[in-house]
Amino acid sequence: MASVHANPDPTQPLEADKSLGELLSRLTKDFSSLVSTQVELAKLEIKEEVGRAGKGAGILTGGAVAAWLAVVLLSFAAAWGLAEVMPTGFAFLVVGAVWLVVAAVLLLRGRNELKSVNVVPEQTKAELQEDIQWARQQTR
Repeated sequence: MASVHANPDPTQPLEADKSLGELLSRLTKDFSSLVSTQVELAKLEIKEEVGRAGKGAGILTGGAVAAWLAVVLLSFAAAWGLAEVMPTGFAFLVVGAVWLVVAAVLLLRGRNELKSVNVVPEQTKAELQEDIQWARQQTR
């Protein structure tokens, strides 16, 4: 049965036999590799969030165009319909106020959608904090 401390590669010294310089060099290399991996993870997370933001912006744009067309067409129809029972100017004012409320609702929904986008890559942040703690423990 092989010893737990057996050296798998006889050409390489055991960890305990390495010099401080070699160990620090390896720690630096490992930490550099870790940072590179974390940067890639952050890029992926940010890319996902940008996609969500783009979707929200597209929804807002579509809503704005549809609202504009609806406001123009339906406002004239509604105002002329109301003009049959009240003065024309007042009828147009009532219709304009209704569309103002609709626009406010759409803007609030769009703003809330954009607020839900998280630009901080939380998973990467948590892993970096763990890595910093690990590195501190390794240097003790």
